[in-house]
Amino acid sequence: MRRIVINMKNALFCNAVSETLRRSENDFDTYTVDTPDKVADECRWLDPYALLMEVTGCQVWQLSERLKIRDEVKAKQPDCRIVLIVDENAEKDLARQVKQAKKDGLIDQFVYSSISAAYLADVVDTL
Repeated sequence: MRRIVINMKNALFCNAVSETLRRSENDFDTYTVDTPDKVADECRWLDPYALLMEVTGCQVWQLSERLKIRDEVKAKQPDCRIVLIVDENAEKDLARQVKQAKKDGLIDQFVYSSISAAYLADVVDTL
C-alpha cells in the first residue's frame, strides 16, 4: 500500500481528496496534515510515496512556502513525489507559476482543482 500525505487549506476539500484516493483501485493509504508547518515532520516518519499540497495566494499556502516544504521533504525522502494542486480559475497567475515549477523540475506533477476525482487518483497512481 502506498502512503499519500495531503495538506490543503480547505479541510472539506482535503477530506474529499483523501477519501477519493483511498477508495480508488490504486491501493493508497492517505494521511491528512492539518497545517503546513507539520508536513515535513509527518513525511519524515510516514515516508510517503507522494505528497499532495494545495497552493493558494494566502501566506503559508503560497508557492514559495510549498517549495520550502518540498525541499525539506526531498532532503529526507528523495523518492517522494511532490504534487501541487491549484485552482486555475481563481488563481490564474499562480497556476502559471505552478506550471512553470513543473517545467523547471521543482515538482513531479501539478493538477488543477477542477479535475475529476477519478483523474486525480489516476494521476497520482502514475507518478
